[in-house]
Amino acid sequence: MSTPPLTTPSQTVGPFFGYALPYAGGPEVVPPWRPEAITVRGRVLDGAGEPVPDALLEIWQPDADGAVPRGPGGLVRAGHGFSGFGRCGTDAAGGYWFSTLKPGAAGGGAPYIAVLVFARGLLKPVFTRLYFPEDEAAHATDPLLAQVPAERRGTLVAAREGEREYRFDVRLQGEGETVFLAF
Repeated sequence: MSTPPLTTPSQTVGPFFGYALPYAGGPEVVPPWRPEAITVRGRVLDGAGEPVPDALLEIWQPDADGAVPRGPGGLVRAGHGFSGFGRCGTDAAGGYWFSTLKPGAAGGGAPYIAVLVFARGLLKPVFTRLYFPEDEAAHATDPLLAQVPAERRGTLVAAREGEREYRFDVRLQGEGETVFLAF
């Protein structure tokens, strides 16, 4: 009689090394010199409110008309177009930034940017959304936001910090934890 195999515990991945993950121009979903470009910046914080200096964020989004880009250019940027995808590692203070466009609404909901966070201690990336504060009327009819308890929805809405700048901090745990989505 054979012995059944033992189940082993899952392991966290990391530490992460920057080889081939961040790349030149990764945070530039659209070049910052374009007049319609916006900047999204923020910090990734752990459960104690301390910065996570070795996280990696990816964003995915439609263009200003709500159309998902279908052409090449996600990694090899032409220097003038919109790719719909960006990747940025955090700095020593847990900070990140993206130069992008404000997306149009796609699929009947409020405009949003999909955000993936890869960080130490996570077996898989966590998924969330970044909504924009000026779209409050659309938030009321967004199917996903309708499923989030009212007191937690604010963790999905960026703060406006200027004419074309937004702040979106990601809290991985603890008080004010960002709402994460399951797929």
